Amino acid sequence: MARKRENQIVVIGLGRFGSSLAGELIRDGCEVLGIDSDPVVVQRHADELTHTAVADTTDPETLRQLGVDQFRVAVVAIGDDLEASILTTSLLVDFGVPDIWAKATSRQHGRILERVGARHVVLPEHEMGERVAHLVIGRMLDYIELEAHYALAKTHAPAEAVDRTLGETKLRSKYGVTVVGIKRPGQDFTYATAETVVRQGDILIVAGSTDQVQYFAELT
Repeated sequence: MARKRENQIVVIGLGRFGSSLAGELIRDGCEVLGIDSDPVVVQRHADELTHTAVADTTDPETLRQLGVDQFRVAVVAIGDDLEASILTTSLLVDFGVPDIWAKATSRQHGRILERVGARHVVLPEHEMGERVAHLVIGRMLDYIELEAHYALAKTHAPAEAVDRTLGETKLRSKYGVTVVGIKRPGQDFTYATAETVVRQGDILIVAGSTDQVQYFAELT
């Protein structure tokens, strides 16, 4: 059987994280097969998702019967049963599913998932905690850590950059951050270039190390 299209995704585990993710995928135009071991949970989301099933996802034959082995993208969102999370992820790897996302409840859990073959490991509670912490202690409007020690942040333009082009400000050489986008009041974000003139009230999207981004945000 040919692999399914990439807009067809299986989400295994329909708890708070999995159901929220599955619902967002549906709103983005994807077809979603949602699987959970709890019939009550599956029934709750049956009308929202494309297909749903009650199943033990640690059983390879059950997964094959549901066609999970034919998906290109799978999300293992099992959070309360580490053994089931790891075994399910391992089965998806054995099936050759190329793009496996797995939720981890701890960094140790995440390392195990990576070792068994998950392509992407997500720690939603940890990542949200880190994100909010940066927002609380800094002056950033938003913050996303792309990988260890590297981040994107949304912040107000510092006074020293106002009424000057980004090339003139030399923000990259002075602070180690790159301005990748800019938003004027009442307008959408647009790409920033060396010729972009910064105005009072502009919001900048900057990229750099977490420490550099944090320091730059404090300038405002």
